[in-house]
Amino acid sequence: MIINRKTFIRTSSLAAASFLFPNFLSALTLPEAIEMNGKTLIILQLSGGNDGLNTIIPIKNDIYYSSRNQISIKEETALLLTDDAAINPSLKYFKNLYDNGELAVMNNVGYPEPNKSHFRSMDIWQSASGSNEFINSGWLGRYLDEACHDCTNPTQAIEVDDLLSLAMKGENKKAIALKDPKKLFDNSQESLYKKLAADNHDHDHDLASYLYNTLGNTVNNSEYVFKESKAKPTDKVYPSTQIGKDFKTIASLIKSDINTQVYYLSVGSFDTHTNQNQRQNQLFKTIDEAVEVFVKDMKENGKFDDVMIMTFSEFGRRVAQNASNGTDHGTANQMFFISGGLKKKGLLNPLPDLTKLNDGDLIYTEDFRKVYATVLKRWLNTNDQKILGKDNGYYDFI
Repeated sequence: MIINRKTFIRTSSLAAASFLFPNFLSALTLPEAIEMNGKTLIILQLSGGNDGLNTIIPIKNDIYYSSRNQISIKEETALLLTDDAAINPSLKYFKNLYDNGELAVMNNVGYPEPNKSHFRSMDIWQSASGSNEFINSGWLGRYLDEACHDCTNPTQAIEVDDLLSLAMKGENKKAIALKDPKKLFDNSQESLYKKLAADNHDHDHDLASYLYNTLGNTVNNSEYVFKESKAKPTDKVYPSTQIGKDFKTIASLIKSDINTQVYYLSVGSFDTHTNQNQRQNQLFKTIDEAVEVFVKDMKENGKFDDVMIMTFSEFGRRVAQNASNGTDHGTANQMFFISGGLKKKGLLNPLPDLTKLNDGDLIYTEDFRKVYATVLKRWLNTNDQKILGKDNGYYDFI
């Protein structure tokens, strides 16, 4: 069968849209790939720059209230954590996790010479680079390079999305972007796929050969993948929101004992330049509801001590509100850690110092790369210095 340009473009698009990755499919057919291996890390990206001051609220700080006379969260509505700090009232289950010793908060996380561009700052967080350094691989992708250099069919990292983030792209290995196993099966049953899969896969063009091999593997393995994804279905009713569906997908894969150790998903946008409280509260509610069902699911299946959710956002917001009842791009922010396996819980460090600002922005005290080093070394049990390029030190909350 000779492939023409029109057919090639069409099938390439179909393959990309349907997340047809032959290494992933082949790996799932191997018995050794179905064994759970240690801890599981779930990265939840709060895209758009979440406002940290209205997330963990300094309820006794007069500067906070005077800087935000319209959008501040009042002490009587916030959910108290300590005498000086509270959490946003839309994060009710997070408050329960805090009370149960299953949530830790790292305040004032950032990096030197912060960048306020969404794209550049996200690249910095995802690649673990310096602000003036450009790296084309992600910190979790390089984890794959390190952990899977001898793996023939690595399935150690999955992003629940249509596209793969920089964070999940290594120098030699890449994670898998997979939204829905059922779509994989349904698309593989189309006649075009089956016709192409029957080809002998011998072509002069390397990319064409790769495409045919991809389609062939898909048709041959998609039914198995679909059946395996339903092998241990959760009996929990997850929210019908996108993040609810994403957490349900992750829960099903964890319960199937696949060897995946890292999952990555995102929610947003938290770019709240106008009417911030309405947008942020809506997003927090969807996160809170999805995390509640997921955590209960993991607990009932004996997985919660070995599963950790870690949140981050590319930057925080400015201390003062703007004229549109929102906040503009800022700098430092907090990170959440949710697990039954935390060694330290609660607020891990002091709240931001609002008396010491840099032109209206928070000054970071904790470098996010030290957080990454801690997670890589103490949760994923891998060589953080090789992955991050230097010794960043460690925290002791895991």
